[in-house]
Amino acid sequence: MTGAPLSDALLFATAPAPGIVARLVRAARHPSRLLSILMTRLTGRRVRAAQAFVALAGAGHHLWQPGPGPASEPDAILVRHGIERIEPREDGTLRIAAEGPPLILLVAPGHALIEGASAAIATAFTDPAIHALYGDALVRIVPGRAWLPLLRPAFDPDLLRAVDHLGPVLALRRASVSGIVPIPGAAAMDLVLECAARFGRASVRHLPRLLSASTFQAERGGEAGRVASRLGRLDAVRRDLDRTGEGATLAFVEADGVIRLERPLPMLRPLVSLIVPTRDRLDLLRPCIESLRARTDWPAKEILICDNGSCEPATHAYFAELRAAGAARILACDGPFDFAAINNRAAAQAQGDVLAFINNDVEADHSDWLERMVREALRPDIGAVGARLIDGEGRIQHGGIVLGSGGLATHGHRHFPQDAPGYLSALRVTRSVAAVTAACLVIEAQKFRGIGGFDSTFAVDFNDLDLCLRLNATGLRTLYVGGAVLQHRESASRRPSPEAAARHAAEVEALKKRWGPLLMQDPHYHPGFDPNLSTHMRLRRGWTGLEPATPR
Repeated sequence: MTGAPLSDALLFATAPAPGIVARLVRAARHPSRLLSILMTRLTGRRVRAAQAFVALAGAGHHLWQPGPGPASEPDAILVRHGIERIEPREDGTLRIAAEGPPLILLVAPGHALIEGASAAIATAFTDPAIHALYGDALVRIVPGRAWLPLLRPAFDPDLLRAVDHLGPVLALRRASVSGIVPIPGAAAMDLVLECAARFGRASVRHLPRLLSASTFQAERGGEAGRVASRLGRLDAVRRDLDRTGEGATLAFVEADGVIRLERPLPMLRPLVSLIVPTRDRLDLLRPCIESLRARTDWPAKEILICDNGSCEPATHAYFAELRAAGAARILACDGPFDFAAINNRAAAQAQGDVLAFINNDVEADHSDWLERMVREALRPDIGAVGARLIDGEGRIQHGGIVLGSGGLATHGHRHFPQDAPGYLSALRVTRSVAAVTAACLVIEAQKFRGIGGFDSTFAVDFNDLDLCLRLNATGLRTLYVGGAVLQHRESASRRPSPEAAARHAAEVEALKKRWGPLLMQDPHYHPGFDPNLSTHMRLRRGWTGLEPATPR
């Protein structure tokens, strides 16, 4: 490293990724599982073996690309395509003249366009609905070393407000932004948010193609430059909140550079119904319920335990203890385990304006988790809200659900260290995702009931994914809140069986039939990543970043 601080979006590049030796040492602690993985590999099931090894040994970013990098493109080609290159002045200010070529390209100093970028940008702007366009980039964190690809998701204003991940190249229609004086040090971010507010979110598109390369990307001016950059971003966010009618929202920079928003809550806090299904397993249930009682800092809550045929005396004694204390209502939900139906039954009896679905193997860590999630769930355009979940080994269990990876879908950043920032800080921020797990899902009751609740077609698996996709289809976005952190010992209360396998296979087919092509590619995830391993871990085999691409 050169000693200069990286931009906040690139902090993941400094997160240590365990090498193969360290991963083998960790895997060797579980010899029976390691032997099973080896046998799987020897029988030709390479992908299955690789997935099992990641689950055993942990995940990290293995994205660095050696080599000289792709050929660059001279600025003269920009002119041929009706594009003017503009760079910010030394003090970060930017002036956009009213006259000139129809497109402008905002480029950070030191960044070179990759061959074919001009033509790709000009082609994209043949769509008159596009007012701003950003793409992907290669950066060298250490001069002379391997390249790191920056593969961005589709436009998401929540993510951009939290961390500026767009740069270093941004194309704009001159007529759309001329006369605007952007915030110094945050010009690209400010202009994109302005376009989204003026022309709608669909006016900002991502082109999943490499557009630029640079030998080093650090905050100019050292640590003072980083502070100035964060303050510029904060000014841009506050300006955007004002123009979108959210001026009452508090915005501040956290220690890791993420900008956190605290939206105002009603003076009278809404009642939240915490819904927990269980069948015995007091060893899981008690820690879960006690964490909801003692480590959930929300003044108006009720706990509903959905008893799916518990028979152990200790469980019923605990139920009696909770009833006597007025701490929970126990709802009889007998019959075969049907996660969807059980939660729907509890939701129908819940008194809260907000519902929080919680697995019995989930425990609250930080007392503000529910407040963080409710603030987002109350937004008119938000449907389901999910949390960052940590497994029993101190690794990421859930960072949002990603479509088209791991088969049909998988949990984002699965098996990464629990304190990992995530690719482009994705684990720490509040951002849009395709879906979130119902192991910890918060939603307004009226929105849940309006969509018909969970669908019992998916009695055990995919009911959360299906719920979120139906909410998304009505225009209600799904959010992941990285600041809401809980522990989740996934499926600790479930037992494998041939019947369960058959039921799972049937639900897979039902999901494919209902959602089909939508499951193939997640707009919040880049198609350049390997779909067979943990997300954001490795690039897709054969990916060059120069393939023809369509704005999304």
